[in-house]
Amino acid sequence: MRASKKIRSDPAGCSLFASLFCSIAEEMGITLARTAYSQNIKERRDFSCAIFSADGELVAQAAHIPVHLGAMPMSVAAALHRFSSWSPGDIVILNDPFDGGTHLPDITLVSPVFDPGGKEGKPAAWIASRAHHSDIGGMTPGSLPISGEIYQEGLRIPPVHLYQDGKINTSVFDLLLANVRTPEERRGDLRAQVSAHIVGEKRMHASMAKYGMTHLNIQMRDLLDYGRRMMQATVLRIPDGVYKFEDHLDDDGRGGPPLPIRVSLKIRGGRAKLDFSGSAEQLDCNLNAVESITRSAVYYCFICLMVTGIDPDMQSVPAKPPVNAGCFEPIDVIAPLGTIVNATSPVAVAGGNIETSQRIVDTVMGALSAALPGIIPAASQGTMNNIALGGVDPRTGTPFAYYETIAGGMGARPTLDGIDGVQAHMTNTMNTPIEALEYDYPMRVERYALTPGTGGKGKRRGGNGVYRDLRMLSHVRGSVLTDRRRIAPYGLQGGMDGKTGQNRLVRDGRTFNLPGKTELELKPGDILKIRTPGGGGWGKS
Repeated sequence: MRASKKIRSDPAGCSLFASLFCSIAEEMGITLARTAYSQNIKERRDFSCAIFSADGELVAQAAHIPVHLGAMPMSVAAALHRFSSWSPGDIVILNDPFDGGTHLPDITLVSPVFDPGGKEGKPAAWIASRAHHSDIGGMTPGSLPISGEIYQEGLRIPPVHLYQDGKINTSVFDLLLANVRTPEERRGDLRAQVSAHIVGEKRMHASMAKYGMTHLNIQMRDLLDYGRRMMQATVLRIPDGVYKFEDHLDDDGRGGPPLPIRVSLKIRGGRAKLDFSGSAEQLDCNLNAVESITRSAVYYCFICLMVTGIDPDMQSVPAKPPVNAGCFEPIDVIAPLGTIVNATSPVAVAGGNIETSQRIVDTVMGALSAALPGIIPAASQGTMNNIALGGVDPRTGTPFAYYETIAGGMGARPTLDGIDGVQAHMTNTMNTPIEALEYDYPMRVERYALTPGTGGKGKRRGGNGVYRDLRMLSHVRGSVLTDRRRIAPYGLQGGMDGKTGQNRLVRDGRTFNLPGKTELELKPGDILKIRTPGGGGWGKS
C-alpha cells in the first residue's frame, strides 16, 4: 500500500462544526420519533434527517438509515430543480423513485432555511427528512406487493408543496390521505416530519445568530473539503488495480432464476471507479433499484472504510469523521441505464431499496475483499426480511398497517466474530418491541430468539440469525419480501457460508414452506414463521 497524503485541516474546528450540524440533524430525528404515530417510526426509528448547504450539498447527517442518507441528496436536488423560487415556511414533499426518491413508502420532506439577519433572497441552507410510512396505498397493505410496475405499488408523489409560505396545502394533504389505508396514522407521521423541520430550522437560525452565516458557509466548505480529502486518503490506501466480484439475488419472486449483480472496481490515483455493467437487466418485478439506491450502497461501503480508519494518518482526526458530499467526490459510479441497478420508469422498485441495495453492498464488499483481504468482513445476512401486513383491528374497528424488518447475522470480521441478531449494512433500524407490537396490532409474538448454528464457521464465526413467529389474531393481507433463502451469505478467506433463511406458515396444525417473496392472506390462528440468515464465517478454522 502507498502512504496517503496527510490531512492538514484543523481537526478541532472540523470536529466542532461537524458535531454542531450533526447535533441539529440528531435533534430533528429525536423530535420525529417522539411525535410520530406509527410504531415503524417511533419505535423502529425508520427515518433519517440531514443538513444541506445553500447549493444542496450534503453537509451533515444523523446516524440514521444508510440507504436513506446516501440517496437523500438526489431528493434535495429534485426539489431544487423543480422550484426556482422559495419562501420561508415552504416544505416540499416527494417520494417518486424516478425523481429523487427510493421507493414509494419513503416520503421525503425538503425545506429551506433563510438567514434571519441576511438579505431576502436565496436560502442559506436546506434541511431534509425521510421516513418510511407503513402504507402508501397500492395493491397490498404495507405497499410492498410482488409488483410488475410502479403503479401497483402506491401513490407516486413528484416534488410538490406540502406547505407554502407556512400554510398547509390542504389539497395535496387530502389527496395523499385519500389514497392510503391508514390516513390518521399518515397524518400524524407527516406532521411529525414537519415538526422535525421546525426544530431543525430553529437550531439553524440559532447557529446563524451565534456564528454568522458567512462563517458557517466557510465551515461548511471546509467540512466538504475535509470529507473529500479523507475519502481520497482512504482510497489511496487501497492498492491500485481492478477487482471484480459477482453476487446474486435469489430470484425475481415469480419463479425466475437468480439475478446477477456484477461490479468491476478500479482503483487508481486516489479515485475509485465502480462499473456495474453486466448486471441483470431490469425486469417486471419489484427488485429494480434506481440509481440513487446504487450510489447510496456504494458510498456506504467506502464510508465504512473511512470511518474504521484503514489509514494510519487518520488516527488523529476527529473520532466521528464528517460524512458529507465531499466524501462522495473521489468515487465514480457507472450504473447502466435499464438494468437492475439503474431502472427506468415505470418498472416496479419497492424491493430495490430494501433487498437489491443489500446485494449491491455484498458485491462491492466482495470486490474490496480482493484488494484488502485482511480488512473486509464476510457477508452479513444480506436481506432486510420485510414483513408488511394490514387489515382491520377487531378490537377497535380501525385499519392498521404493520411493517417490520427483522435482524439477522452479521458477517465475521478478521479479528472478531460476527454479531448475532443485528441489523446490518443498509438498514439501521431497531425492532418493534413485543409489547408495542401486541398493543398496536392484532398479532401475538409466539417466539423471538436467536437461531444457533446459522452463522458460518471459521476462524471467526458469523453471527446467528433469529426466529420471529407471529400468530394472527384477525384476518390480514400483505406480503413477505426476503432474500438469501436460496443463495447463502458468503464466507471469506476460507470461512464457511452462513445458513440461508426460511419462511413458513403454520395453518390448522400443518406447516407449509413459503417462497422468499410472496403475497399473503392470513386468517386468525395462522402463524407466520420467519428464520433469518446467519452471517458468513471468516478464515479457516
